[in-house]
Amino acid sequence: MLLRAQYIIPVTDEPFENGAVLVRDGVIRDMGSAELLSLRYPDEESVDFGMSAIMPGMIDLFSRLENSAMRGIVPDQKYPGWVMSVHEAGAKLDAHDWHASSVLGGLEALSNGITCVADVSATGASCTAMQKLGLRGVVYREVGAMDKRRVDDAMDRAHNDIVRWQESVGSDLLTIGIAPRETYACHPAVYKQAAAIAREEDIPIAVAVAGSREEYDFIKYGSSAFSISSLASRRGFVEVPPWLPTGVSPVRYVLNWGAFEADNVTAVHCIHLDEDDTQMLKERGVSIVVCPRCNAQLSMGIAPLREFLRAGITVGLGSGYAVATDAADVLSEMRMGLLLNRGANPGKFLPAKTMLELGTIGAARALKIDDKVGSLEIGKRADIVAVDLSNSRQAPTDDPVTALVDTCLGDDVLMTMVDGNVRYEKDKWNVDLEVARDIARVIEIRGKLRKH
Repeated sequence: MLLRAQYIIPVTDEPFENGAVLVRDGVIRDMGSAELLSLRYPDEESVDFGMSAIMPGMIDLFSRLENSAMRGIVPDQKYPGWVMSVHEAGAKLDAHDWHASSVLGGLEALSNGITCVADVSATGASCTAMQKLGLRGVVYREVGAMDKRRVDDAMDRAHNDIVRWQESVGSDLLTIGIAPRETYACHPAVYKQAAAIAREEDIPIAVAVAGSREEYDFIKYGSSAFSISSLASRRGFVEVPPWLPTGVSPVRYVLNWGAFEADNVTAVHCIHLDEDDTQMLKERGVSIVVCPRCNAQLSMGIAPLREFLRAGITVGLGSGYAVATDAADVLSEMRMGLLLNRGANPGKFLPAKTMLELGTIGAARALKIDDKVGSLEIGKRADIVAVDLSNSRQAPTDDPVTALVDTCLGDDVLMTMVDGNVRYEKDKWNVDLEVARDIARVIEIRGKLRKH
């Protein structure tokens, strides 16, 4: 198949006009001038997207697909109260609900040009959904326990699930990983054991850390909205509040307990940290996921993105908590991250090109799959999207990268291809699911949540 467009944006190379990309057997076989490739491959099926940009599929480096159906149900409030509301809403859902919710999130990802998702799941529903949707990605098995007496059992169950999920994965598109819960919901022993499982099974680990000021105060000073009496005990983690202040930052805390002692580690959020924390992450080869929109929505703060990049840390973008934002949309994350960091750092200009890299090749590097995806290069897997640039708000397009980051939304995506298979064309999905049935199920779920 020959994919043609006004602009080709390889990401790791300069954009060029009137180009084409040849895809065969799930691989990018050639790319260059549309006229020359048409002459070179006269019998090849050709699709012309006109005034659009063909670019690598976007990568959502942190999501929770199974919570997608809750969007708009949970009250708009600050992070600590919001966490409690999400937990209470989730308690009303069953296995079928989690699956339908994950399908909803996955369909949304495809329609917004996301070809690879790093998802955190407590139920495994997203693992099944992502396979049926043909998405590439990682499914992290979430695990946590605050009471030391419950840690071993929680870790054993997580390890068993990881093995079972690995056995169920029917293609090389999906990888299974492990993700300790946030620091206020984990006994420190969880981190050491999670890292040990990651090493034993040779799987990635995602650690949510330093996401809010309340978490920072809880870990360092032992007192905040995340005190045991106000949150953890209500969630059934402990019978007697065991927490004492540690006197260190959340990053130092999880590091001291071995959270980063694995080969493939991503740290999620990383908002409330200092230069020493950043340097420790760099020294240990930890990649960072920033989630601009959900962090802003929940008043968590702004991650110091420029400092991470200046330190040479691998960084990618995540949509964060599905309940907190209007959509899984990496294009919107690019723009929000750009604006927040420019506004928070007057005179220090963050280029649009940098944000595009974070949503593609940067995230691929974080997952250690940049040899396969994240850019348009001959020999890489064909994870490709076409984005419409014909709208008036996007003209002129002398700089297609700036037009893409500054003006485009997920709604502008015309086509999403994963591993050479077209999974989405405008308002139509090509997936192994009865989409209408799952959407109907989501409507039922939302009705059930509203009744309580």
